[in-house]
Amino acid sequence: MDTGFQPLDPYNNGQKKGHRFKKRISYRVIAPNLVTLLGLAAGLSAIRMAIEDRMEMAVILILVAAVLDGLDGRLARFLKGTSKFGAELDSLTDFVNFGVAPAIMLFLWGLNDFRSLGWIASLIFAISAAIRLARFNAALDDPEKPLWHQRFFTGVPAPAGALIGMLPIYLSFLGLGANYITQLPVILYIVFIGLLMVSNLPTYSGKTIGRSVPVEWAVPIIIISVLLVALLVTYTWWFLTLGALIYLFIIPLSWRSFYRLRKARAA
Repeated sequence: MDTGFQPLDPYNNGQKKGHRFKKRISYRVIAPNLVTLLGLAAGLSAIRMAIEDRMEMAVILILVAAVLDGLDGRLARFLKGTSKFGAELDSLTDFVNFGVAPAIMLFLWGLNDFRSLGWIASLIFAISAAIRLARFNAALDDPEKPLWHQRFFTGVPAPAGALIGMLPIYLSFLGLGANYITQLPVILYIVFIGLLMVSNLPTYSGKTIGRSVPVEWAVPIIIISVLLVALLVTYTWWFLTLGALIYLFIIPLSWRSFYRLRKARAA
């Protein structure tokens, strides 16, 4: 009897029921999604660590999630395994890892002393990350976007926003603990970072970096990379603090570079 309902399997296309299980998916499509899910596990674990007052481990897990977020897209392009499903999964994972998790961590770290005001600041941060990611996904389908715009993001990307948004936590690990006097500037800082994420400020994109380098640069890049990893492991909180401050300093430089390029292209 015809019930009037469409089949649940969108790939069935009128084929017999037994044939739908023969559809196969390549491992090159699965691998990037596994990396994305590992990043999601790291972000969710960071929330647990924050609830258990193990804030240092929580920050490290967010850093791990950021590294995995940078790897999954590059792995997908390298394996030629990009997919619409992977892009949507990556976006949802980024919202949890770089919107929800840092907001909860900042609130549990010290903003909860201001109760509703601190929670509002955390909400603004998380909501800004959601808007930032939604706008990024919408911009991917813009056919009129010039090719040179790929060098820049619009606003601060969510992973960078999370890492620089946790700057007050890094400073507390260096001895500048949270207290009632310093929390109001922290609240303003968190709101400011949220606004940077949803702003129209052009910021440098790292997606075009690393595709190819001159041969003579290969060895210096390897040495510098090893050195940076060693500094991160040895002087974690100083490294993250300095990195956040450098990123904030670079934002005006990227804005100036963007408008110089646009003026040159127009001419």
